[in-house]
Formats: sequence, C-alpha cells, structure tokens
Amino acid sequence: MVSLKYPILLVHGAGFRDKTLGFIDYWGRIPKYFSKNGITIYYGGTDSWGSVEGNAEIIRETILALIREEGLEKVNIIAHSRGGLESRYLISALGMDYAVASLTTISTPHHGVKAMNRALKIPTGLYKFASFFVNTWNKIQGDKNPDFFTSSRQLSEISCTEFNKNYPDSDTVYYQSYASQMKYFFSDPSFIFLNAYLKFTDGENDGLCPVESAKWGEFRGIITTRGAFGISHSGVIDLYRIKYKGMDFRELYLDIAKDLAARGL
Repeated sequence: MVSLKYPILLVHGAGFRDKTLGFIDYWGRIPKYFSKNGITIYYGGTDSWGSVEGNAEIIRETILALIREEGLEKVNIIAHSRGGLESRYLISALGMDYAVASLTTISTPHHGVKAMNRALKIPTGLYKFASFFVNTWNKIQGDKNPDFFTSSRQLSEISCTEFNKNYPDSDTVYYQSYASQMKYFFSDPSFIFLNAYLKFTDGENDGLCPVESAKWGEFRGIITTRGAFGISHSGVIDLYRIKYKGMDFRELYLDIAKDLAARGL
C-alpha cells in the first residue's frame, strides 16, 4: 500500500474526457491499480476541447469542491498532454498553488509544437468554420464549453512561448515531467503520419508531443519500450490496455505515486 499525504487528481488531455461513454477510462487500468494499492484518486472533469483557461476553471471548481466536501488540504496532480498546461495555468494564474502539492506532467507540450505554428497561418474564417463543427459534436458528447479554435492554437510553439513568460512556476509546488517516444513511425497506426511529420519539424516525438517540449521542472526521463516500437502519445496513458516489452504502465504510475509519497507529498 502507498501512503500519500495528498490524493491524486488525474487531468486528461485534448480530444477525450475522463470517461468515454461513461465507462471507458481515459487512463486505462491505472486508476483501478491505484485504488488496489490504497491510493485515492479524483478526476479533473475537464472538457475535451475546452481552452486552457476554461478547463483550468473547471479544475479549480473541482478542487474547491473536494476541499469543501471531502476536507482535503491539497492534491497531487498527474496530467497528460494539454492537461499539464491547464494545470500550470490553474496554479500560476488562478492562484491555486496553495491547494496543489505537486504537478506531474506526462507528454505535455510545455514548449509547444513547431508544426502547429503553421496552423496559425490557416485563414481565420476557415479555421473557425471547421471549429464550429468540432465544437458542436463535442457539445453533444458532453463538453460544457468547447473551443477548438482557441484550444488547438494554444498548442503551438508561439503560443506556449508566450504562456511560459506569463505564467511562471510557483515556488511552493513540486514540478516534474516525463516524455514518451515512438521509435518508428509505424509504432502506432494512429500516429503514422504525425510522427513522421513532427520528426521533421520538432525532432523525436510520440506522435503528438516532441520529447524536448515535454521537459518541465525536474525531468524524470523518456518513457519508451525495450523493443523496436516505443510508446505513443495514447499508449503512455494505457489507453490500449496492452503489454509492451519492458513496460508495465500500472507499475510506472505506481512508482510515480511511491516517489511522491517518499517526498512527503
């Protein structure tokens, strides 16, 4: 059993919710494994395509409700992908550092994606037209305030560079990060083309997040396999619930929790 001082709050990334269709967990088998090992977990409850600012407000309300209703003092946030940016905004812009003990980010593009800079050059009218349909679909699926136009553009290198200048880290929060990496473009069929393209524009990546961009706070290393394939952006959260050579995601995340506990968090 792992004795954490503060429970874990899981914050998902873009394009998904905590649970799809009400029962398919974004984090695969990890939440149940946490519970099996005595770790209390909660979910951020964010929209799939909400803006960084909008989703940070949702996380804030979630934490305040936990403080009010559960008597919690703080939480340890584990965030994937864009969820890491939302959590940083929560801490630095919304003044919630008093309620966050640590932030662990998994494949979060802290420094943005250079390839996304080109998306900023798409005619605004066309971008907003496409965003309307994405927002409509995601509202049907359960998003309260989807904003694909803003949310997607916030992942660019240009946007993240400005974000990092405006929202420095809090001295009272422990920050650590991990990157994931696909070794070959065919490692995950979902990211065949994106991995190859990002390798040209941004270097080594997991199909969506460049390895260098994922580094923030204390960088704890690259998550990949011993075999030829590596780990994709979706694979790193156990979305596929499959075995990888030399990698058990349940144990990986449990080790993260054990390390937080050893730090008195």
